[in-house]
Amino acid sequence: MQRRQFLAGLGALGVSGFVGAGEQVPQRGPDVIFVPTPNEIVDTMLKMAAVTRKDTVYDLGCGDGRIVITAAQKYGARGVGIDIDPERVSEATNNVKKAGVADRVRIIRGDLFEADIRPATVVTLYLLTDLNLKLRPKLWRDLNPGTRVVSHAFSMGDWTPERTVEVQGTHVYLWRIPPRKA
Repeated sequence: MQRRQFLAGLGALGVSGFVGAGEQVPQRGPDVIFVPTPNEIVDTMLKMAAVTRKDTVYDLGCGDGRIVITAAQKYGARGVGIDIDPERVSEATNNVKKAGVADRVRIIRGDLFEADIRPATVVTLYLLTDLNLKLRPKLWRDLNPGTRVVSHAFSMGDWTPERTVEVQGTHVYLWRIPPRKA
């Protein structure tokens, strides 16, 4: 019996290595396959959002972590990457350490539809349009008015972007969270 409890504890410890205190392990898999955002598009996204050292950039579905790493390296911003896939979380965490930005960037294993994104001043996305539309009510509810939202390739339906730029044959969209209605 003790051996079984010990092994169960080790298994739980292994899983918790990907998840910080108070975070829940997602019960479902990724909604999209991982396709890295090309560096030129990462740069465009961060420039469009006018990221500064005062910002906290959240990348929802962060993959290898390149967007939040670049935000920290080039602009001095803080970053939080959220991904549901434990392999991506491990890769992104290693990339953060290699880039020397672990003091400014944190990677979380979590479900982007459930994660606490309220501290974000910038949110970056590379999801499908239907996922952006599913996420939009959460963005409007949880983010402060004026928070910038930038998406690589996929729109938000009838939410008109403030700005659209074409890079490498794809679009990058910028929105701002609107003021709350009284």
